[in-house]
Order: sequence, then C-alpha cells, then structure tokens
Amino acid sequence: MQIDHAQNNAPTARRMDLFALTWRMPIIVWQVLFFVGPLLFMVAMSFFLVKNYVMQETFVFDNWSKMFSRGYFRDSYFYTLFLATLSTISASLLAFPASFALAFKVSDSTRRWALFLLIIPFFTSYLVRIFSWYVILAESGVINGMLSTIGLGPYTMLNTKFGTVVGYMTLTLPLVVVLQTFSLANIDRNLVQAAHNLGCSPWRTVYTVIVPLAKTGLIVAALFCFILSFGDFVSPYYLGGSKPPTLPILIIDTTKSGQQWPRAAVIAVVMMATLITIAFAAITLAYRKRTSR
Repeated sequence: MQIDHAQNNAPTARRMDLFALTWRMPIIVWQVLFFVGPLLFMVAMSFFLVKNYVMQETFVFDNWSKMFSRGYFRDSYFYTLFLATLSTISASLLAFPASFALAFKVSDSTRRWALFLLIIPFFTSYLVRIFSWYVILAESGVINGMLSTIGLGPYTMLNTKFGTVVGYMTLTLPLVVVLQTFSLANIDRNLVQAAHNLGCSPWRTVYTVIVPLAKTGLIVAALFCFILSFGDFVSPYYLGGSKPPTLPILIIDTTKSGQQWPRAAVIAVVMMATLITIAFAAITLAYRKRTSR
C-alpha cells in the first residue's frame, strides 16, 4: 500500500516541479541574458589585447599581470574598500536611532508616512542631489556661511574623503533606514517586554535582545550600503575630487588611456569578485543560527 501511494505521488511531484520551473524561467532567462552573459564576456575580455588601438581576441594574462603590478591599482582598491567600509559603518550607526524610533516609538500611520518620505529622494536624480551637496559643502557654501557667523571656517569639505562619504550616504542612508525599520518593526514585542520584566535596562535590551533579533535585516541593510558605495562613481568624482581615484574612476581613466578596455575589464572583474565574496560572507553571517552553549 505504501509503495502504491508513493508511485501515485510521483507524477504529482513531477508536475509540481515542472510548474515551479515554468514560473522560475523568466527570472532565470533574465539573469542569464543580463547578468551572467555580460559577466562572462567581461571576464573573457580581460584576456584580450589592444594593439594600435584595436582590440584583438586572444587569451593572455598580460592585462592581469600589468594591472596587479601597478601600485596605483592596489592603492585604488584599498582606498575604495576603505571608503565603502567607512560609509557602511557611518550609515548603519546613523540610521539605527531613526529606525529604532520609527519601529518602536511612533504609530503605524506615522511610520508609513516616514517611510514614504524616505523613499521620495529616489524619485529624483542622484546626480542632482550630489550637485546640491556641491553647493552646500563649497568654501563659500551654506555650511561655511553659517559657521562664519560665529567666527569659524572656512573649512575645506569638497574634494576630500568627507565629501565622498557624504555623497555615499546621500545615496544609501534612506535605504538603510528603510531596511532597518522593516527589520526592527517585525520583532516580537513580547520578547522586548519580557526583557524589561526580567530587569534589563533599555541599553542592555537593545544590545542583547533587539539587535540579535534584527541581525538579518541589519546586515542586509549594511550589505546594500557597501555594494552601492563600492561601485559608485558620482560621489568620489564630484565631491571627492577623484584624487586618489576609486576603482570606478580608474575604470574610466583606463578606457580613455589608449582604449584599454581589457585592462578596465580586469578592474571590473576584481570589483565583482570582491562584492560577490563580501555578499556571500554577509548573507552567511546574517542567516547563521546562534549555537547554544
């Protein structure tokens, strides 16, 4: 009887698998055409050569050896990594108080309106928002004008690391607040109340209860911030002065230098490998279950 029952369920299981595969095919085709395909072509291009401004389809490691032997490539890589990490830490720390307040201190209606207002900046051009900061951070801009009234400044904020990080957070901070708020709002309030009843102080409750319960959302928000910052071109170019150049700026400079698209492909592949590695590590950490002692 059990064997007959299993045989009867086998066609049903196959039909369910075919049904699920049918609904998955559009996203699979999309990923293959617009992500996997271009990525494989970019990897292949990194082994081509450019002679007399003409790209030749070969398979040599000259581009890789030349790029990794250049000090400016290593400097740009670690500089980009440092700025993206600094932006991620800064955005996560600045976003958490706002996200905590939206999740625990306001009504559902107020939270919905706040999230809507946080999404509105994405309706405008990122380049326009960066140019608004260009006016604000200039030596004769708004901030230095306000500081001059109390006898301070002017301070140089453009063409600095500070300007670059400000631009990064213009892009990422609203997104980080939204993702953190969703994560914190889904925490079971009974667990927080139980911690208070057991004598936990507010700070200890946040550290030992709320942050571990919202760990997945907090890490995912930080990951999005890092990915967007690591690959951004606009902020380091217009607010950071592009000196020293980040990796996206280095890609542009490399393509302008003798049409060296293969060497630019090396930089892009290194960036993709870095982001994929960090993404897998972050997702593994986010969804890893705590082991009991």
